[in-house]
Amino acid sequence: MADTPAVISAKDVAELRRRTGAGMMDCKRALAESGGDFDKATEWLRARGVARANKVADRAAKEGVIESYLHHSGKIGVLVELDCETDFVARTEDFRQLARDLAIQIAATAPLAVSVDQVPADVVERERRIYTEQAAQEGKPEAIRPRIVEGKLKKFYAEAVLLEQPFVKEDSRSVGDLVKAVSAKVGENVVVRRFVRYQIGEQG
Repeated sequence: MADTPAVISAKDVAELRRRTGAGMMDCKRALAESGGDFDKATEWLRARGVARANKVADRAAKEGVIESYLHHSGKIGVLVELDCETDFVARTEDFRQLARDLAIQIAATAPLAVSVDQVPADVVERERRIYTEQAAQEGKPEAIRPRIVEGKLKKFYAEAVLLEQPFVKEDSRSVGDLVKAVSAKVGENVVVRRFVRYQIGEQG
């Protein structure tokens, strides 16, 4: 870039990449836009974070952690696998905190699946039948029943699907939004791979 100040060295770019996990060209541009100020460059990258999170979503996530959580009652336990692209990111506090938050979320809300596409088809069909019958019993016009059913399904997903649920610590955003925000901050694809939740008295 012709307008990149000469004072921005490759070492500066590498350091910003180390701090943020962003790509080299993004770091170079961020430093150029912020006059070499690391804090402002970090803000510049974070402000464009969601777009970056979407771009990295198709990259392989083969590192990560398995986080555990045991409720103080000793009657609920959770294991969750959270993946990313590099061991470096897997060791960061932001990533670790996300894994802990996810384990607590799962313990509190007992989701059926990580994402909508993982909900068994027979469960979706069962819910659809119930909502269709409810709409009929309530005397809703036939023309609007499909819309009512879809609305109720969306509500069902918000309760039963981990990434669709409101985040228990900040219910103004979903768990999926939280994962995207961390992905943007660390500059890597972050994937909730799977989980298992145990509760005393429940069959596996």
